[in-house]
Amino acid sequence: MNFCSNCGAAVEFRVPAGDSLPRHVCPQCGTIHYQNPKLVVGALAEWEDRILLCRRAIEPRLGFWTLPAGFMENEETTAQAAARETAEEACARIEVGELYTLIDVPYISQVHLIYRARLLDLDFRPGEESLEVALFREDKIPWDEIAFRSIALSLRHYFDDRRSGRWSFHTASLPPPPGWPIRPTA
Repeated sequence: MNFCSNCGAAVEFRVPAGDSLPRHVCPQCGTIHYQNPKLVVGALAEWEDRILLCRRAIEPRLGFWTLPAGFMENEETTAQAAARETAEEACARIEVGELYTLIDVPYISQVHLIYRARLLDLDFRPGEESLEVALFREDKIPWDEIAFRSIALSLRHYFDDRRSGRWSFHTASLPPPPGWPIRPTA
């Protein structure tokens, strides 16, 4: 960030009074510009023994498969975000169930929340951000083409829990992948 969105003055990167972390601070108007993690919310939508997946039509990971998920918007609940993202990416209607996985992805400042959900009907099709949408049984999941580690982890938990007959809430924190660039702290 170079300029204050409040007054347009150049910002400084420093620890503001009463804080412990460096922030972008406007010396002109005093605005502190906080940058906080983004929430990515999605749904693991079930139909009988199959799961709804979307093949991405956008970067990152264009052409790879994922659960319908995306950034949460202001003024919505996480469950509403899961239903909206499923409608946008798969044109599908779901009944949102319980929160299933919460995965911290600190190296990109994100938290991924995936809900279990029930697909209400088979009237789905690719939305603007999807090339293709399909239902997959466990043995047909394109594991080598899953877009994100958090999605693969959520799917593995789902199939393990389904086999055991015991459903749990799962949390994890993903480290950076090998070769991820180290970010400077200042």
